[in-house]
Amino acid sequence: LAPFAVSLAADVTASGPQPVNGTFHGPVGPVLPESRELATGRFILLHDPDGSDVWNGTFRIVTYIRAELEPDMGNDQMLGSVAWTWLVDALQEHGAQYSSAGGTATRILSESYGTLSERSDAIDIELRASWTPAGADVQAHLEAWSDMVCTFAGLPPLPDGVSPLPRRRLN
Repeated sequence: LAPFAVSLAADVTASGPQPVNGTFHGPVGPVLPESRELATGRFILLHDPDGSDVWNGTFRIVTYIRAELEPDMGNDQMLGSVAWTWLVDALQEHGAQYSSAGGTATRILSESYGTLSERSDAIDIELRASWTPAGADVQAHLEAWSDMVCTFAGLPPLPDGVSPLPRRRLN
């Protein structure tokens, strides 16, 4: 699509004990020690020094974000519109100027059968979007995308003036 490109990926995971089949048994177990993925995303920056009529510029950002949702939220008919609004709001909140935005939001219902019938049904949302940044400085766009991945994961935004605590290192 372009002579130059760079791609970044991010995962938001829940760490600590995870329930087996959706519930904890007994005071502490059994639990799975792995972390559980809440959302995943990709950020791809394309660059064509000659520009592109389709992009209306020399840079293009392409993103993909996927997250598993709670059944009541996943069944909401407005979910696609909400996902697109999260994108537009994040770009606006970070002052990321852009044009030629487009994308799709997809809800996926997964039902398991046979040997996998023990798995519970799952509903995922996927957002595929692209837009043309107004210039070569894409920091605000990357920060907006990072916030979107966290929003898809269900993490509330930090209020102004609040700093996240650093992760505690276990020795």
